[in-house]
Amino acid sequence: MARTRYGTDRGLTARMVGTLFGLGLLYVILAAVLYALGVGAIWVLGISAALLFGQWWFSDSMAMAAMRAHVVTPEQAPQLHGLVDRLCAMADMEKPRIAIADNDAPNAFATGRTAKRGVVVVTTGLLRRLDRDELEGVLAHELSHIAHRDVTVMTIASFTAILAGFMVRSAMWGSMMRDRRDQNTALIFFAVMIVSVLVYVISFVLIRALSRYRELGADRGAAHVTGQPAALARALQKISGEMGSIPTKDLRQMEPVASFAFVPAFSKGRGGGGFGLESIMSTHPPLQKRLDQLAKIAAEMGQR
Repeated sequence: MARTRYGTDRGLTARMVGTLFGLGLLYVILAAVLYALGVGAIWVLGISAALLFGQWWFSDSMAMAAMRAHVVTPEQAPQLHGLVDRLCAMADMEKPRIAIADNDAPNAFATGRTAKRGVVVVTTGLLRRLDRDELEGVLAHELSHIAHRDVTVMTIASFTAILAGFMVRSAMWGSMMRDRRDQNTALIFFAVMIVSVLVYVISFVLIRALSRYRELGADRGAAHVTGQPAALARALQKISGEMGSIPTKDLRQMEPVASFAFVPAFSKGRGGGGFGLESIMSTHPPLQKRLDQLAKIAAEMGQR
């Protein structure tokens, strides 16, 4: 990993490694169960690997297509490019592509399989609502995701639940087609479904936990690079406060990239955290937790 002034977030790195290890272990267990049940899943694994590669390789193109975003040149968006140029120089990192999505929801996200293929997408709603310092904070947050490579890890990890379902359904169908009259078919079907549900649930929890932590990590990185945690906090409050007035069609358009967005497409306010079901299912930490972290960083910098 190229070293940037975003530094190394050891907590984020440990969680990314732990998540990928945990998911890998789950698939070893799944494969072993399928093999023990007599299901020939080798071809399914091959197809799944090909699909995963395609998801990873075309992740940036698919995300931009879902948002109908288009890459803009410095001539088309000079102020936006100027901010990104400044941040990349401050962070000592390679500049990603910049894209704009015509969407009234004030949001942004970063994606791409590598830093060189990275792209930061901002919506027209974001550009209209934030001042320069607030926009700089959001852009620094997204650049932090690219610098820490968590975009790539999330792209791979987010596919695993889909892969598990595909593996199980295909293997189960192949087993049933081999011998429809086999009295053990129902038992195999039940066992495979139980394993599938367990793999999906554990994968879901691991991915969501990583997603929440990486957002806190990006906030920290942005605050330290810009030196303006208060500006990022204002952006968070402004965006979250205006989500209720955004047309539903624009919010729906954000759903395919919800886990990568700066704030959730359907923000429910400050939130208090905790260990409830909503907290476990959330892709982002509660707003208040993010604001508290930024306030702590501001205090450490001697700011009010």
